[in-house]
Amino acid sequence: MMRSILLAIVSLLLLIPTDLYSQVVKLNKDRLEPVNVSMSIQKLMNKEVVRVVKDTAVKEFDEPTFVRIKGIDFQDGTIEVKVLSRLLKDAPDFARGFIGIAFRINDNNTKYESIYVRPTNSRSEDQVRRNHSIQYYAYPDYKFDRLRKEAPERYESYADMGLNEWIKIRIEVKGQQAKLFVNGQEHPSLIVNDLKHGANTSGAIGLWVDVGTEGFFTDLKVRNE
Repeated sequence: MMRSILLAIVSLLLLIPTDLYSQVVKLNKDRLEPVNVSMSIQKLMNKEVVRVVKDTAVKEFDEPTFVRIKGIDFQDGTIEVKVLSRLLKDAPDFARGFIGIAFRINDNNTKYESIYVRPTNSRSEDQVRRNHSIQYYAYPDYKFDRLRKEAPERYESYADMGLNEWIKIRIEVKGQQAKLFVNGQEHPSLIVNDLKHGANTSGAIGLWVDVGTEGFFTDLKVRNE
């Protein structure tokens, strides 16, 4: 009898949404540290958001250009956030609305993993560009261009999204694997099975943007395992 009751309790716990175990991270200035970006707290579409723009002094791509969240040490678990990107008026032709999350950031911002999206690619008439809507990279040694050359298509993928609209992204990390889910999809749009910094690293989380992007972030939730 007791065993049946315990099994029933376990079954019910498995049905509880993982959101209930997530920590809602208040994005106030006390917790935010800009790294090679400008940052402000604004209201957008009736939401309090963090606006992030890359520092123009940083010319390279896939660099530590993010707002670092203080007080989080993340190794395995789930990161959820809503992002919205626009192209700046002076954005170069190759701008794609780059926006995403950096995670397992070390203390001096010199090593981390990242997954980001390119919203303009998603609805392009060019199928190759569509296939490059999502990108994984690892700083400093495995930026998008090296990964694309050495392992074409392995670290990029497609999902439907667009500029100037909220995109919900969820990253599930366990050991050396990361999965990206877009807009509440049941199945991941990108699976990375070999995070370049290994299975046992941990660190901070960052709200990441790249060139030509006016990025907005809200509703950040983190669950550590």
